[in-house]
Amino acid sequence: METIVCKSCSRKISLKKYTENLNVCSECGYHGWVSAKDRIEMTVDKDSFNELADRIRSEDFLKFVDLKAYSERLDEARAKAGIDEAILVGSAAIEDRPVAIGVMDFSFMGGSMGSVVGEKIKILSQYSLKNLLPLIIFSASGGARMQEGILSLMQMAKTVSCMRRLADKKIPFLSIITNPTTGGVSASFASIADIVIAEPGALFCFAGPRVVKQTINKELPKDFGTAERDVENGQIDMIIERNQIRDSLIRLLNFF
Repeated sequence: METIVCKSCSRKISLKKYTENLNVCSECGYHGWVSAKDRIEMTVDKDSFNELADRIRSEDFLKFVDLKAYSERLDEARAKAGIDEAILVGSAAIEDRPVAIGVMDFSFMGGSMGSVVGEKIKILSQYSLKNLLPLIIFSASGGARMQEGILSLMQMAKTVSCMRRLADKKIPFLSIITNPTTGGVSASFASIADIVIAEPGALFCFAGPRVVKQTINKELPKDFGTAERDVENGQIDMIIERNQIRDSLIRLLNFF
């Protein structure tokens, strides 16, 4: 029997059982990473997802090189994640209710937001606006993509502007925070939804605890940056177990 080791409790668990439990550890409840494709499958009605903006691809326009060329990193990320960018966007239905939905994938360069991620969110929000559809975005990101320089940082303002247009037309925007959601994503569109939901234990902050600790050289609370601390401070509205998210979205869509 194939097993995996939980990143939280270090127990060995059956891979089959883990997968059937939506990548949640049955021993400690730790919510593991989920690919964008799997997230869509577990959230929307069967065969209802139609991808938008599927031909847009990131380019190495700065010819950026750190330990390796950005173009090489992009090729590796596409092969690893099985998708062309760190977000999938499209139309779908949840309990027969049409929605516009975007899902970020952390396995693609840490879910980093570059110019294409920002452009796909813009296209998705425009589709939502044109068709008067509720917008749902699942975030999973380490922040802005440094290989694109200032153009990646510009996506923060761009995506916030897109969400503002939805708010002006009173179109619901639901943001679901998954582990981790940090940096430029946490400081832009992910934080300004009508309802902000987080999965248990999700890291949701601008700078992670390791970076902050190294910067200020002080010990931090054990729950620093977690969804549980955020909900106490009013930064998110609710924490929902993964197997309850679809039902919760149905209730919220009906409410709106």
